[in-house]
Amino acid sequence: MTLDRPIRLGTRASQLALWQANWTANALRNHGYEVEILELTTTGDTDRRPLAQLGGEGVFTKRIQEALLADEVDLAVHSLKDLPTIEVPELTLAAVPPREDVHDWLVSKDGVSLQDIVENAKVGTGSLRRQAQLLHHRPDLDVLPIRGNVETRLDKVKIGECDAVVLAAAGLKRLELTEVQAWSIPLEMMVPAVGQGALGLEVLASDQLICEAVRTLNDPVTEMAVLAERSLLKQLLAGCLAPVGGYATLADGTLTLTATVLDADGSERLTHVGEMSGDDLSVGDAVELGKEVAEALLERGADALIQKCRSNQKDDPPTEAAES
Repeated sequence: MTLDRPIRLGTRASQLALWQANWTANALRNHGYEVEILELTTTGDTDRRPLAQLGGEGVFTKRIQEALLADEVDLAVHSLKDLPTIEVPELTLAAVPPREDVHDWLVSKDGVSLQDIVENAKVGTGSLRRQAQLLHHRPDLDVLPIRGNVETRLDKVKIGECDAVVLAAAGLKRLELTEVQAWSIPLEMMVPAVGQGALGLEVLASDQLICEAVRTLNDPVTEMAVLAERSLLKQLLAGCLAPVGGYATLADGTLTLTATVLDADGSERLTHVGEMSGDDLSVGDAVELGKEVAEALLERGADALIQKCRSNQKDDPPTEAAES
């Protein structure tokens, strides 16, 4: 059987979300499918309060998932780092396309490194994960919570409100904003968010034809990596509000997962690296590796750090946010 109608693709209406939607639509069209894009408004788009006040998880994805369940759309395109690890039984992650650069960039007027930025510099970020890792290396920094799309955050530097901002390289590259003065923060200094740089293509699990169509865009290497990362986050019960980083790679038959958990001020940091090797590693192996790395961190006290951050969220700390 083949599809006899266009695939209805649901997306947020932000500039970066539309880039992701158009990339996905064009890739599907290259495989012979018709696609129409439907723009949806999420809670995170309309409510400008700090994300911690909104509940954090799902504020950029729930409305699109509801559209899938209501048969308003056939396909949801998410920034995978925004998609909660709590599963919706009726939905499935049908494909994870090839990943973009996972690094975080420190953007300033002169592209200075984290080591060389001026003392007590004002650095803007919408992420508790970034805040904690910045302060771990530079406790003198004045980290300011910011929200908004990429251009809005870049303007914070242009007008002098911030000495620098930290943004995901993936968003800047996708929007062709690579002319900015930026320093790519090494992964050993700042572990990315789970799923950073990856797209998640979600569909109804029962819709076999749509699943098959979307699956043509899947990159198995990226899929294995992000499943390990998401398994880590789920096992830690951390959600997107805790300062947790996780990044997995698959090369030469070895799946490697690096993870870190910190407290909000970066004074405490736990890091663990786990590996799994084999000629026929499966998605089940990736999930198991995520659990193993999470358990290793929990045994060393990660739960206490996560709970400490949650208890402090009444003060509205920054959180991992879309468009960052």
